[in-house]
Amino acid sequence: MKSTKSTQFSKKLITTRKINNLVKKALADTPDWKPAKGYKYLKDIEEGSLFETSTGMRGVYLNSTPTSARVIITSCNSMEEDKSYYLGKQNIATTTEVKNGNHERNIKTL
Repeated sequence: MKSTKSTQFSKKLITTRKINNLVKKALADTPDWKPAKGYKYLKDIEEGSLFETSTGMRGVYLNSTPTSARVIITSCNSMEEDKSYYLGKQNIATTTEVKNGNHERNIKTL
């Protein structure tokens, strides 16, 4: 027969001060995220710049808010019936990894 003493847990009182200290530490210890080698975040390129994502989506960066970027998607690698959804003005995350470059020869006029 097992003793009940070994299966019991000691209860410690956690104060509000301890909780606040843990929260502050967790918020302060955030990692410094960086884009992959050869890429930039969409928020780091200039407005009006052309870009290409790792999936082959190409577009023009218009402007951004702290969390989303307004872009015009000019081409994408998707099924023909889905292209009408992706092409045109879209909002995507500002932390989207993109290659900043001149893709004028590949952009179709809208």
